[in-house]
Amino acid sequence: MTSETSEIYINHPNWGLLYRICLVDENQDLFTTLYAQRLFFLVTNDVKGIKFQSIGRTEARMMLENRLRTLRRNGQSQEYDQLQSVFQRTFQ
Repeated sequence: MTSETSEIYINHPNWGLLYRICLVDENQDLFTTLYAQRLFFLVTNDVKGIKFQSIGRTEARMMLENRLRTLRRNGQSQEYDQLQSVFQRTFQ
């Protein structure tokens, strides 16, 4: 998937349109349902295709907090500020 600043959407077979919150790992991204932002998915994209793993709100929050720490440590202030805004809208 692409850079931290672009908006990415993906269609889930049961839950419809999902919105990417952030990159988690090299081939993993955190997504949430577009409108309610109540359901969270860890989406893995590799040679076998796309895999959706439903995760809880607490786990999603921890993943997002970890990503924020990584961005701050690496001095990526623009991405950090954007993700901090997403964090506040989603979890507070």
